[in-house]
Amino acid sequence: MTETPQRPWPTELRLSRQGTDLTVAFDDGSRHVFLAEFLRVLSPSAEVRGHGPGQRQTVSGKRHVRILEIIPIGNYAVRLVFDDLHSTGIYSWDYLHWLGREHDSLWADYLAELARKGLSR
Repeated sequence: MTETPQRPWPTELRLSRQGTDLTVAFDDGSRHVFLAEFLRVLSPSAEVRGHGPGQRQTVSGKRHVRILEIIPIGNYAVRLVFDDLHSTGIYSWDYLHWLGREHDSLWADYLAELARKGLSR
């Protein structure tokens, strides 16, 4: 019998008072502090990701966005409600863990994409 690798499980989910950042810690010892802007522009929603390859949208102008609410989705994810009323992304624990691991390269890619397209945060 092969053992299935254990998936990361959140041990902490804390929204700052201002709603500007979300801290997520996992049982593997990783801990990530995400800006609301980062989570908004990398939302797993169809609005941002599209419905197929090549349909991803570049989201700009979200520097000051805040998270208003965290809504649990079963035991596998949360829905984040932002003050720009975006609320369709479901952030699974796996997705949040991946965002944390890849944060620096994802953020650099996002900033470069904005620059290429002449857009601002």
